[in-house]
Amino acid sequence: MTRDNEKLPPGVLAGGFHKLKHGLFDVTILSDGFITLPSSILAPDGTPEEMSSILGRLGGDTDSAPLQTNIPLIRWGSDLILIDTGAGANFQSSDGRLADNLSLIGVDPASITKVVFTHVHPDHSGGTTKDDGFLLFPNAQYYVNEAEWSFWTDPDYERKMPDVLHDFARGAQRDLFAVKDKLTMVRPGDEIVSGMKVVSTRGHTPGHISLELSGDGNLLIAGDVIPNNIISFENPRWHFGFDTEPEVALTNRAALLDKAATEKLRILGYHWTYPGVGYVERNGSAYRFVRG
Repeated sequence: MTRDNEKLPPGVLAGGFHKLKHGLFDVTILSDGFITLPSSILAPDGTPEEMSSILGRLGGDTDSAPLQTNIPLIRWGSDLILIDTGAGANFQSSDGRLADNLSLIGVDPASITKVVFTHVHPDHSGGTTKDDGFLLFPNAQYYVNEAEWSFWTDPDYERKMPDVLHDFARGAQRDLFAVKDKLTMVRPGDEIVSGMKVVSTRGHTPGHISLELSGDGNLLIAGDVIPNNIISFENPRWHFGFDTEPEVALTNRAALLDKAATEKLRILGYHWTYPGVGYVERNGSAYRFVRG
């Protein structure tokens, strides 16, 4: 059953789907709803005054703010490709809307032919299985970076990882093992289909990838390498609390923002203001987001 629009933050409509054509790719940007994160995760480097202003601009309160969740559904020839599966019932009650929104546009989950994980945090892979444990996308082939698989499926994770990552590891193993027989390991430089290239954007997780789609200029489906189009653009040297490799994430984030501004690269961000697609412009020593 589709949830009411009024329960979503401004800009996210349960039935309002942004479409774009990029080269041979037809892209529909669906919403999985939104997640709410505390300021200690969103911007641990910000002062109380800075965070108060930012949280307000994001539609939050004094302690936290909602981030929208944008999932691209891509048609390429006979393939119907989903980038990440959303949260399902495995993260927060305000997300997990993907299945409902696929139904609204008349897409049967059984018709999805490929699912690509940017990474396997619970808000990106938790929708892989339904409540009954069966796959939501039973006919899809699944793709994940080999480094992402190796990191999260380490059987000795409880000893090697800090305690804060243990729940994430259990969730990643749940989702990856559910599709193990349908899973293809990829590496940076590989193509999912012709013109859809795997790009390493390590740092948020050790195997985080983005996907570059060729066309009239390139479109980068960025995942969480740039967490937010306000915080990350205006404060590109601030950490993000869920980054597994914080300094690597900062370096790669800064490099990508610089590249995008220089090359006028179009980017789609997972937790950016819906529909999350646009350009990076320099603004002094920082950047600003331009929808487009």
